[in-house]
Amino acid sequence: MLELRNICFSRDNKKILDNINLKIDNEKFIVITGPNGGGKSTLAKIIMGIEMPDSGEIIFNGKDITNLDISQRAKLGIGFAFQQPVKFKGLTVYDLICLSKGRKVKFSEACKYLSSVGLCPNEYMRREVNSSLSGGELKRIEIATVVARESELTIFDEPEAGIDLWSFNNLIEIFENMHSRVSGSIIIISHQERILNIADELILISNGRIKAKGNKSRVLPLLLNTTKKCKFLKEKKDD
Repeated sequence: MLELRNICFSRDNKKILDNINLKIDNEKFIVITGPNGGGKSTLAKIIMGIEMPDSGEIIFNGKDITNLDISQRAKLGIGFAFQQPVKFKGLTVYDLICLSKGRKVKFSEACKYLSSVGLCPNEYMRREVNSSLSGGELKRIEIATVVARESELTIFDEPEAGIDLWSFNNLIEIFENMHSRVSGSIIIISHQERILNIADELILISNGRIKAKGNKSRVLPLLLNTTKKCKFLKEKKDD
């Protein structure tokens, strides 16, 4: 379904991604993990078209999408949930769900998406998606719209950021339901153990390179060693 070939990306003369080669099959639940600053979120943004690689190719369902923008990739079936959700002044939650679904949906159908992320539909459906909502509320609304979209490939950039424990527990269930119901693949950028544990496959990225790919029994020990090493090097540099 998705193939990255020799992807490189730099910013301010610093190499962020260094020759990334990766294949993700259909109907897979993938978690990309690794130390902070290793290139995880940048890779997600390059897949979505928010950032463009310096070199390399991105192939989606056999089509070269390397030079397509975010809107064109969305039309092909790639969805994205930002680490910091976007606000939409003048747009209600119901409007946003309809836009995500690509059609006007029944109120009862829209309610199901909000309920699935722990929000009361009667309280939120007519509210504007603006700064009157908390960060946690915005995060859950965004996840509801992504679930409604049912994209062929859905990317979540650290979905646990800024939400409370109850919401996080519910989030795990949402991902499991998506994986069982939706005929597509899910990529999550995360270092949370509970999210790592429900993945089909883990991808470990450090210093802009893929260090390992496989099941949790293979990758988690490597993640622990890599994280400890990065922490040691940082402390040594700070000294």
